[in-house]
Amino acid sequence: MKTTRRQFMILSAAGACTLALNSNSQAQAMVAETDPQAAALGYKADASKVDKAKYAKYAAGQECDNCALFQGKVGAAAGGCSLFAGKQVAGKGWCSAYAKKA
Repeated sequence: MKTTRRQFMILSAAGACTLALNSNSQAQAMVAETDPQAAALGYKADASKVDKAKYAKYAAGQECDNCALFQGKVGAAAGGCSLFAGKQVAGKGWCSAYAKKA
């Protein structure tokens, strides 16, 4: 079967649109505080609920959205984190791997 240039261009455009729509429709799941990795890092979706006695490193104002590992924008409700591949963390969350964004 011989494909014409026009057919190739139409199929390529349709494929590109399908990929673009598919990637946007698959929203990443949120990390649960009970997730084994999250629990090991002391992740809390609300930084104000961090156990300050257990995590002495925590200081007020430390939140995922201003952490160097956060992949979303500052002030975003949620975003990716390089520690939790394929999952999102709450922008107002915190974990013991917090590193201030430069």
